Amino acid sequence: MSHLSADISIIGAGAAGLATAIFAARAKPDWRILLLDGARKPGAKILVSGGARCNVTNSVVTEADFNGGKRSVVRRILRAFPVVETVRFFREIGVPLHEEPGGKLFPDSNRARDVLNALLGAVSECGVALLTEHRVLDIARRDEGFALFTSRGEIRSRLVVLATGGLSLPKTGSDGAGYHFARAFAHTIVPTTPALVPLVLAGDGASGLHRDLSGVSHDATLELWVNGSPDMAVTGSLLWTHFGISGPVALDASRHWLRARLENQDARLVLRFSPGRSFADLDRFWTAAATARGRSSVQRTLASLVPAAVATALLVNLDIDGTTALADLPRAVRRRLVHALTAWSLPVTDSRGYNYAEVTAGGVTLAEIDPGSMESRVCPGLFLVGEILDVDGRIGGFNFQWAWSSARVAARALVRYDRQG
Repeated sequence: MSHLSADISIIGAGAAGLATAIFAARAKPDWRILLLDGARKPGAKILVSGGARCNVTNSVVTEADFNGGKRSVVRRILRAFPVVETVRFFREIGVPLHEEPGGKLFPDSNRARDVLNALLGAVSECGVALLTEHRVLDIARRDEGFALFTSRGEIRSRLVVLATGGLSLPKTGSDGAGYHFARAFAHTIVPTTPALVPLVLAGDGASGLHRDLSGVSHDATLELWVNGSPDMAVTGSLLWTHFGISGPVALDASRHWLRARLENQDARLVLRFSPGRSFADLDRFWTAAATARGRSSVQRTLASLVPAAVATALLVNLDIDGTTALADLPRAVRRRLVHALTAWSLPVTDSRGYNYAEVTAGGVTLAEIDPGSMESRVCPGLFLVGEILDVDGRIGGFNFQWAWSSARVAARALVRYDRQG
């Protein structure tokens, strides 16, 4: 059994762990820094992110793009390493970025592999010792720091960084071990749920709309109603699937529905097929269309608002004859159709779980972390970065930016730690 010693041991070689290692080693090249990961090849989550293209960050990132911890704390951490510095950092390590719709910043090569290779290369150049297949099994406090008990032996370390991620995409190595370590040091864990995850719908009767539309996508608004009142709304592209709904708008709404259910609240998800248009707006549209184009069919008119496949499926589910001329459409039927377009109730039964979730909601409460250092307020010398914390962003590169920013804050503090004795 080997026995190693280090100034800093970083547990987890994902985005946050790799960045922490690089930033710390650049500032303190004489320190012995170990980067530990249980996998043989680390960074699997980076490789599968953004459709294997890796959405590194977003052109505009603010605390409003995140859920979980207190927004003023999130803002402080984000401002310590903003997007402009992220872009500069990746350019320096050989990964220039370009912007795509929605402000998403991707590597010019469109290859997540290039992002991971650049980070691993920077780790090596900085002299960090990357120890793969070193799964940390337990951590204990010692007078001079910590003892890490790994699958390859014991490691003594002055300082420890938990960059273990959450529970999302377990096939990439996320197993929630970091929560166990944090809890052992008296940290509070906010109950976790999947986030940025597809949602499963019931499939009987009218609720089987998704089965008829599998593979069809369109813009939509999803509204979450909690205990009978509107709670939040998101707009974006919706993708119908054989099991339910996916696409950016469904992924963004998922964490909110799952958190409400976790809290045993009455949660209901409502779909608006025409974003930004109210019941009154669409009712006027149909009334005007009946006056101007009375012989036009309901099917043809509806297909001007939504994809033709959606129009057909809606009319079938509503038992409305699509060949009916607008002039012959009864007022009650017209209003039933408008109601369906503006408030279609989605029978969500569950999510697809952590296996399909891009991130974890919940985790170590941010209230127990010093935002100026990412150091634990309850265990001096222990630092926490990235997804292990109760902070999760919406889709679009925000969770990666949280990883880079929290890593930078921690690295700066780790260097200061030496001066403080």
